[in-house]
Amino acid sequence: MARQWILNSQNGFENSLEYRKDIRIPSSSDLGPKDVLVKMLAASLNYRDLMIATPGTIAGPIQPPLIPGCDGAGIVEAIGSSVQDFRPGDRVVTYLAPKLVESSGNDAVPTAADTFAMLGCGISGTLRSHAVFPEAALVPAPRSLDWLPASTLTCTWTTAWNALFGLKGKQVSPGSWVLVQGTGGVSIAALQLAVAAGANVVATTSTADKSARLVALGAAHTINYVSNPTSWGTEARKHTPGGRGFDIIIDVGGDETLPQSLAAARADGLLMVIGGVGDSKAEPVPLLAALIHTCIVRGILGGTRTQFYDLVKFIDEKDIKPTVDEAVFELAEAKDAYRRLSEKKHFSKVVIRIDH
Repeated sequence: MARQWILNSQNGFENSLEYRKDIRIPSSSDLGPKDVLVKMLAASLNYRDLMIATPGTIAGPIQPPLIPGCDGAGIVEAIGSSVQDFRPGDRVVTYLAPKLVESSGNDAVPTAADTFAMLGCGISGTLRSHAVFPEAALVPAPRSLDWLPASTLTCTWTTAWNALFGLKGKQVSPGSWVLVQGTGGVSIAALQLAVAAGANVVATTSTADKSARLVALGAAHTINYVSNPTSWGTEARKHTPGGRGFDIIIDVGGDETLPQSLAAARADGLLMVIGGVGDSKAEPVPLLAALIHTCIVRGILGGTRTQFYDLVKFIDEKDIKPTVDEAVFELAEAKDAYRRLSEKKHFSKVVIRIDH
């Protein structure tokens, strides 16, 4: 029998998540022409999962019961009659915007309007032992990765890949200088990808312990944003050649961190606006600030399916091992995993093992 979590409402994950067992496993006869049955073996959580479970956020309303989660990895067990790219036994990871692919192709760029139809929000997601996905919701898993690290790629790693490689003429390259913030999923993914590409990475953090872990992952320097709350951007900039500033900055904090990110940007540098996990009450940063700092500001929401294929190839070529949090949860413990993410006790990605 199958097992799964559902969101029965949006009253916060503590009240809305419900674990269900003894669910019938779908069979081949249940599949539509483009459907794929996947035995899920691992999943991971994103900040968006907390938002989707919470009322009044930009995630918008859901139609319960909804199976949450967009990140996951598993093995194909059966395919529909028109599936072209997968066969039973294939190792796969999930792609978050299958409806966009179906309507506009693999190169379509996700927008805010597409987020409501993504896995774990408009389409049932990955927190289950068996799942039927449209073919467009899958890509081949990296050959070099075990299940837990493979399950982290869907959202944060495609976002990091798009941030570093997605703008033609501004891709990260050997000798580039990249600034990342903190130890969340996107920041760690961007750090690992940039280091693998030969870039120099400076990372902000709050503790000496986290600083040591960032250096172990390849960071050239770290800046403590707690001891430098209003000057860490300027301090980070000093590490770049001649103090010129950074080629690429990965901003995940939003209005709270954008002033420092702007201060760290070089002329014609690329400031990537990825998220808003900082103080929601921070003073809004006017877009005109980009004129003062003569930089390029680019906002993204994930990446394209084509970019995901490119990411998988790069991970295998460079033998990158995505970092995961030391606490590993079982599927039945998913609410505890949400709690760890909510309390910000994690390092990089919170992962969930799905045993059978």
